[in-house]
Amino acid sequence: MAGQFSPAAAKEAAYPTKPISLLVGFAPGGSGDFVARAIAQYLGPVLGQTIVVENRPGANGLVAATHAAAAKPDGYTLLITTMGLTTNPYLYGTNKADPIKDFTPISMVADVPNVLVANLAIPGAGLNAFLRELKSRATPLSVATTGQAAPGHLASELLQRAAGVKFEFVAYKGSGPALTDVMAGHVDASMPTVVAALAGIKSNRLRALAVTGATRSPLLPDVPTFAELGISEIGTASGWYGMVAPAGLPADIASRLSEEIRKVMEAPEVREHFLTQGATPRTMTSAEMGRYIAQEYSRWGAIIQQSGIKAGSQ
Repeated sequence: MAGQFSPAAAKEAAYPTKPISLLVGFAPGGSGDFVARAIAQYLGPVLGQTIVVENRPGANGLVAATHAAAAKPDGYTLLITTMGLTTNPYLYGTNKADPIKDFTPISMVADVPNVLVANLAIPGAGLNAFLRELKSRATPLSVATTGQAAPGHLASELLQRAAGVKFEFVAYKGSGPALTDVMAGHVDASMPTVVAALAGIKSNRLRALAVTGATRSPLLPDVPTFAELGISEIGTASGWYGMVAPAGLPADIASRLSEEIRKVMEAPEVREHFLTQGATPRTMTSAEMGRYIAQEYSRWGAIIQQSGIKAGSQ
Protein backbone atom coordinates (compact mmCIF):
# COMPACT_ATOMS: atom_id res chain seq x y z
CA MET A 1 0.00 0.00 0.00
CA ALA A 2 2.86 2.35 0.81
CA GLY A 3 4.08 2.04 -2.76
CA GLN A 4 0.74 3.45 -3.99
CA PHE A 5 1.19 6.76 -2.18
CA SER A 6 0.86 9.69 -4.56
CA PRO A 7 2.09 13.15 -3.57
CA ALA A 8 -0.37 14.67 -6.06
CA ALA A 9 -3.28 12.77 -4.50
CA ALA A 10 -2.20 13.85 -1.05
CA LYS A 11 -2.01 17.46 -2.25
CA GLU A 12 -5.54 17.27 -3.69
CA ALA A 13 -6.88 15.63 -0.54
CA ALA A 14 -5.25 18.30 1.61
CA TYR A 15 -6.72 21.29 -0.23
CA PRO A 16 -8.02 23.46 1.25
CA THR A 17 -6.40 23.67 4.68
CA LYS A 18 -7.26 27.30 5.46
CA PRO A 19 -9.91 29.90 4.60
CA ILE A 20 -10.23 30.99 0.97
CA SER A 21 -10.51 34.59 -0.21
CA LEU A 22 -13.14 35.13 -2.90
CA LEU A 23 -12.70 38.49 -4.59
CA VAL A 24 -15.53 40.27 -6.35
CA GLY A 25 -15.16 43.53 -8.24
CA PHE A 26 -18.42 45.11 -7.17
CA ALA A 27 -19.79 46.79 -4.06
CA PRO A 28 -21.92 45.01 -1.45
CA GLY A 29 -25.60 44.71 -2.32
CA GLY A 30 -25.34 44.29 -6.08
CA SER A 31 -25.83 41.20 -8.20
CA GLY A 32 -22.10 40.41 -8.32
CA ASP A 33 -21.95 40.54 -4.56
CA PHE A 34 -25.02 38.27 -4.37
CA VAL A 35 -23.35 35.65 -6.57
CA ALA A 36 -20.10 35.75 -4.61
CA ARG A 37 -21.84 35.41 -1.25
CA ALA A 38 -24.08 32.61 -2.50
CA ILE A 39 -21.04 30.69 -3.75
CA ALA A 40 -19.30 31.27 -0.43
CA GLN A 41 -22.37 30.09 1.45
CA TYR A 42 -22.84 26.85 -0.46
CA LEU A 43 -19.33 25.96 -1.62
CA GLY A 44 -17.55 26.61 1.66
CA PRO A 45 -19.16 23.71 3.59
CA VAL A 46 -18.48 21.33 0.68
CA LEU A 47 -14.79 22.25 0.74
CA GLY A 48 -14.69 22.19 4.52
CA GLN A 49 -13.36 25.73 4.81
CA THR A 50 -14.71 29.24 5.21
CA ILE A 51 -14.83 31.30 2.03
CA VAL A 52 -14.39 34.99 2.81
CA VAL A 53 -15.88 37.41 0.28
CA GLU A 54 -13.74 40.50 -0.36
CA ASN A 55 -15.39 43.37 -2.23
CA ARG A 56 -12.89 45.34 -4.31
CA PRO A 57 -15.09 47.55 -6.51
CA GLY A 58 -13.84 49.77 -9.28
CA ALA A 59 -13.34 50.06 -13.04
CA ASN A 60 -15.94 47.45 -14.01
CA GLY A 61 -14.20 44.74 -12.00
CA LEU A 62 -10.67 45.62 -13.15
CA VAL A 63 -9.48 46.50 -9.63
CA ALA A 64 -10.39 43.08 -8.25
CA ALA A 65 -9.11 41.27 -11.34
CA THR A 66 -5.73 43.01 -11.15
CA HIS A 67 -5.41 42.06 -7.48
CA ALA A 68 -6.37 38.45 -8.20
CA ALA A 69 -3.95 38.18 -11.12
CA ALA A 70 -1.07 39.17 -8.84
CA ALA A 71 -1.96 36.67 -6.08
CA LYS A 72 -0.20 33.38 -5.43
CA PRO A 73 -1.76 30.57 -7.53
CA ASP A 74 -2.37 28.23 -4.62
CA GLY A 75 -6.17 28.08 -4.59
CA TYR A 76 -6.60 30.47 -1.69
CA THR A 77 -7.38 33.52 -3.82
CA LEU A 78 -10.29 33.12 -6.24
CA LEU A 79 -12.23 35.65 -8.28
CA ILE A 80 -15.89 35.88 -9.21
CA THR A 81 -15.82 37.67 -12.53
CA THR A 82 -18.10 38.77 -15.33
CA MET A 83 -18.03 39.64 -19.01
CA GLY A 84 -15.95 42.61 -17.87
CA LEU A 85 -12.92 40.33 -17.64
CA THR A 86 -13.01 40.04 -21.43
CA THR A 87 -14.00 43.63 -22.25
CA ASN A 88 -11.88 45.67 -19.83
CA PRO A 89 -8.61 45.27 -21.77
CA TYR A 90 -10.29 46.98 -24.73
CA LEU A 91 -12.14 49.59 -22.68
CA TYR A 92 -9.21 50.67 -20.54
CA GLY A 93 -6.35 49.90 -22.90
CA THR A 94 -4.55 47.84 -20.28
CA ASN A 95 -2.98 44.40 -20.05
CA LYS A 96 -2.93 44.36 -16.25
CA ALA A 97 -5.51 41.57 -16.10
CA ASP A 98 -5.24 39.67 -19.36
CA PRO A 99 -8.15 37.19 -19.44
CA ILE A 100 -6.10 34.58 -21.31
CA LYS A 101 -2.61 34.90 -19.81
CA ASP A 102 -3.22 35.97 -16.22
CA PHE A 103 -5.89 33.55 -15.04
CA THR A 104 -6.70 29.88 -14.66
CA PRO A 105 -10.35 29.30 -15.63
CA ILE A 106 -12.37 27.28 -13.13
CA SER A 107 -16.07 27.32 -14.03
CA MET A 108 -19.03 29.27 -15.22
CA VAL A 109 -21.48 29.90 -12.38
CA ALA A 110 -24.57 31.51 -13.90
CA ASP A 111 -26.00 33.36 -16.88
CA VAL A 112 -27.81 36.65 -16.31
CA PRO A 113 -30.09 37.26 -19.31
CA ASN A 114 -31.13 40.68 -20.53
CA VAL A 115 -34.50 41.61 -21.94
CA LEU A 116 -35.31 44.17 -24.62
CA VAL A 117 -38.11 46.36 -23.27
CA ALA A 118 -39.89 49.23 -24.97
CA ASN A 119 -42.17 52.07 -24.03
CA LEU A 120 -45.80 51.08 -24.50
CA ALA A 121 -46.32 53.86 -27.04
CA ILE A 122 -44.02 52.14 -29.56
CA PRO A 123 -46.35 50.53 -32.14
CA GLY A 124 -46.55 46.76 -32.38
CA ALA A 125 -46.56 44.00 -29.81
CA GLY A 126 -43.51 41.97 -30.82
CA LEU A 127 -39.89 42.30 -31.85
CA ASN A 128 -40.57 42.23 -35.60
CA ALA A 129 -43.10 45.05 -35.31
CA PHE A 130 -40.62 46.96 -33.15
CA LEU A 131 -37.93 46.61 -35.82
CA ARG A 132 -40.34 47.66 -38.57
CA GLU A 133 -41.14 50.79 -36.58
CA LEU A 134 -37.43 51.47 -36.24
CA LYS A 135 -36.83 51.22 -39.97
CA SER A 136 -39.76 53.53 -40.74
CA ARG A 137 -38.41 56.33 -38.58
CA ALA A 138 -36.37 59.21 -39.93
CA THR A 139 -34.36 59.42 -36.70
CA PRO A 140 -32.75 56.66 -34.61
CA LEU A 141 -34.65 55.11 -31.74
CA SER A 142 -33.25 56.04 -28.32
CA VAL A 143 -31.97 53.20 -26.14
CA ALA A 144 -31.05 53.64 -22.47
CA THR A 145 -27.82 51.95 -21.38
CA THR A 146 -26.28 51.58 -17.94
CA GLY A 147 -22.57 51.35 -18.58
CA GLN A 148 -20.27 51.24 -21.56
CA ALA A 149 -19.79 47.68 -22.79
CA ALA A 150 -22.23 46.33 -20.21
CA PRO A 151 -24.08 43.21 -21.44
CA GLY A 152 -27.21 45.15 -22.39
CA HIS A 153 -25.18 47.75 -24.25
CA LEU A 154 -23.22 45.16 -26.24
CA ALA A 155 -26.36 43.14 -26.98
CA SER A 156 -27.94 46.34 -28.32
CA GLU A 157 -24.87 46.93 -30.49
CA LEU A 158 -25.28 43.40 -31.88
CA LEU A 159 -28.98 44.00 -32.53
CA GLN A 160 -28.15 47.08 -34.59
CA ARG A 161 -25.87 45.04 -36.81
CA ALA A 162 -28.08 41.97 -37.06
CA ALA A 163 -31.30 43.85 -37.82
CA GLY A 164 -29.84 46.68 -39.88
CA VAL A 165 -31.18 49.42 -37.61
CA LYS A 166 -29.67 52.39 -35.81
CA PHE A 167 -29.90 53.30 -32.12
CA GLU A 168 -29.07 56.49 -30.28
CA PHE A 169 -27.61 55.39 -26.95
CA VAL A 170 -28.45 57.39 -23.84
CA ALA A 171 -26.25 56.71 -20.80
CA TYR A 172 -27.68 56.28 -17.29
CA LYS A 173 -26.02 55.54 -13.96
CA GLY A 174 -28.35 52.65 -13.16
CA SER A 175 -31.20 50.54 -14.47
CA GLY A 176 -33.71 52.19 -12.11
CA PRO A 177 -33.48 55.69 -13.63
CA ALA A 178 -33.15 54.23 -17.13
CA LEU A 179 -36.32 52.17 -16.88
CA THR A 180 -38.21 55.02 -15.23
CA ASP A 181 -37.50 57.13 -18.30
CA VAL A 182 -38.47 54.32 -20.67
CA MET A 183 -41.81 53.96 -18.88
CA ALA A 184 -42.31 57.74 -19.00
CA GLY A 185 -41.56 57.85 -22.72
CA HIS A 186 -38.42 59.99 -22.42
CA VAL A 187 -36.42 57.10 -23.92
CA ASP A 188 -37.82 54.50 -26.31
CA ALA A 189 -36.23 51.27 -25.12
CA SER A 190 -33.56 49.57 -23.04
CA MET A 191 -32.01 46.14 -22.53
CA PRO A 192 -31.60 45.66 -18.76
CA THR A 193 -31.33 42.40 -16.86
CA VAL A 194 -34.55 40.44 -16.60
CA VAL A 195 -34.74 40.90 -12.85
CA ALA A 196 -34.31 44.70 -13.16
CA ALA A 197 -37.18 44.98 -15.65
CA LEU A 198 -39.48 42.39 -14.10
CA ALA A 199 -41.63 44.74 -11.99
CA GLY A 200 -42.24 47.09 -14.92
CA ILE A 201 -43.13 44.19 -17.21
CA LYS A 202 -45.46 42.53 -14.72
CA SER A 203 -47.25 45.83 -14.04
CA ASN A 204 -47.73 46.41 -17.79
CA ARG A 205 -45.61 49.56 -17.80
CA LEU A 206 -42.97 48.03 -20.07
CA ARG A 207 -43.36 45.84 -23.14
CA ALA A 208 -40.98 42.87 -23.16
CA LEU A 209 -39.91 41.95 -26.69
CA ALA A 210 -37.16 39.31 -26.43
CA VAL A 211 -34.56 37.92 -24.03
CA THR A 212 -30.91 37.11 -24.55
CA GLY A 213 -29.53 33.66 -23.81
CA ALA A 214 -29.94 30.17 -25.18
CA THR A 215 -33.26 29.51 -23.42
CA ARG A 216 -36.20 31.52 -22.15
CA SER A 217 -35.92 33.05 -18.72
CA PRO A 218 -37.88 31.15 -16.03
CA LEU A 219 -38.99 34.57 -14.78
CA LEU A 220 -40.45 35.47 -18.21
CA PRO A 221 -41.50 32.15 -19.73
CA ASP A 222 -43.80 33.79 -22.29
CA VAL A 223 -41.11 36.05 -23.74
CA PRO A 224 -39.18 34.45 -26.64
CA THR A 225 -35.43 34.52 -27.05
CA PHE A 226 -33.82 36.52 -29.84
CA ALA A 227 -32.72 33.23 -31.39
CA GLU A 228 -36.32 32.01 -31.52
CA LEU A 229 -37.18 35.16 -33.44
CA GLY A 230 -34.44 34.63 -35.98
CA ILE A 231 -31.67 36.81 -34.53
CA SER A 232 -29.23 34.11 -33.49
CA GLU A 233 -26.32 36.55 -33.16
CA ILE A 234 -27.70 37.67 -29.80
CA GLY A 235 -28.42 34.14 -28.61
CA THR A 236 -25.42 34.00 -26.29
CA ALA A 237 -25.07 37.71 -25.59
CA SER A 238 -26.02 37.46 -21.94
CA GLY A 239 -24.25 38.66 -18.86
CA TRP A 240 -22.55 35.92 -16.90
CA TYR A 241 -20.68 35.16 -13.70
CA GLY A 242 -17.77 32.78 -13.54
CA MET A 243 -14.87 31.82 -11.30
CA VAL A 244 -11.19 32.11 -12.16
CA ALA A 245 -7.94 31.94 -10.22
CA PRO A 246 -4.44 33.34 -10.77
CA ALA A 247 -2.54 31.78 -13.67
CA GLY A 248 -0.52 28.75 -12.65
CA LEU A 249 -3.14 27.18 -10.38
CA PRO A 250 -2.42 23.42 -10.18
CA ALA A 251 -4.71 21.45 -12.48
CA ASP A 252 -5.92 19.18 -9.69
CA ILE A 253 -7.15 22.14 -7.65
CA ALA A 254 -8.84 23.71 -10.69
CA SER A 255 -10.58 20.40 -11.43
CA ARG A 256 -11.63 19.95 -7.81
CA LEU A 257 -13.15 23.42 -7.63
CA SER A 258 -14.89 23.02 -10.99
CA GLU A 259 -16.44 19.70 -9.98
CA GLU A 260 -17.58 20.94 -6.57
CA ILE A 261 -19.16 24.02 -8.14
CA ARG A 262 -21.03 21.78 -10.58
CA LYS A 263 -22.42 19.70 -7.72
CA VAL A 264 -23.37 22.76 -5.69
CA MET A 265 -25.16 24.47 -8.58
CA GLU A 266 -27.18 21.32 -9.35
CA ALA A 267 -28.74 21.30 -5.87
CA PRO A 268 -32.43 22.33 -6.09
CA GLU A 269 -32.18 24.85 -3.25
CA VAL A 270 -29.17 26.54 -4.86
CA ARG A 271 -30.83 26.67 -8.28
CA GLU A 272 -33.91 28.24 -6.74
CA HIS A 273 -31.75 30.72 -4.81
CA PHE A 274 -30.15 31.90 -8.04
CA LEU A 275 -33.28 31.80 -10.22
CA THR A 276 -35.18 34.10 -7.87
CA GLN A 277 -32.46 36.68 -8.52
CA GLY A 278 -32.71 36.35 -12.29
CA ALA A 279 -29.55 34.25 -12.63
CA THR A 280 -29.69 30.88 -14.40
CA PRO A 281 -27.19 28.35 -12.97
CA ARG A 282 -24.71 27.13 -15.57
CA THR A 283 -21.42 25.35 -15.00
CA MET A 284 -18.44 24.33 -17.12
CA THR A 285 -15.25 22.37 -16.76
CA SER A 286 -12.03 24.34 -16.48
CA ALA A 287 -11.23 23.63 -20.14
CA GLU A 288 -14.71 24.65 -21.30
CA MET A 289 -14.50 27.87 -19.31
CA GLY A 290 -11.14 28.64 -20.86
CA ARG A 291 -12.54 28.25 -24.36
CA TYR A 292 -15.58 30.36 -23.49
CA ILE A 293 -13.45 33.21 -22.13
CA ALA A 294 -11.31 33.14 -25.27
CA GLN A 295 -14.42 33.31 -27.47
CA GLU A 296 -15.89 36.19 -25.46
CA TYR A 297 -12.58 38.06 -25.55
CA SER A 298 -12.42 37.80 -29.34
CA ARG A 299 -16.08 38.53 -30.04
CA TRP A 300 -16.54 41.52 -27.75
CA GLY A 301 -13.16 42.93 -28.65
CA ALA A 302 -14.25 43.16 -32.27
CA ILE A 303 -17.56 44.82 -31.35
CA ILE A 304 -15.93 47.33 -28.99
CA GLN A 305 -13.25 48.28 -31.48
CA GLN A 306 -15.70 48.62 -34.37
CA SER A 307 -18.03 50.76 -32.24
CA GLY A 308 -15.27 52.94 -30.81
CA ILE A 309 -16.40 52.29 -27.24
CA LYS A 310 -13.99 53.38 -24.49
CA ALA A 311 -14.26 53.68 -20.72
CA GLY A 312 -16.22 56.85 -19.99
CA SER A 313 -17.20 57.30 -23.65
CA GLN A 314 -20.95 57.11 -23.16
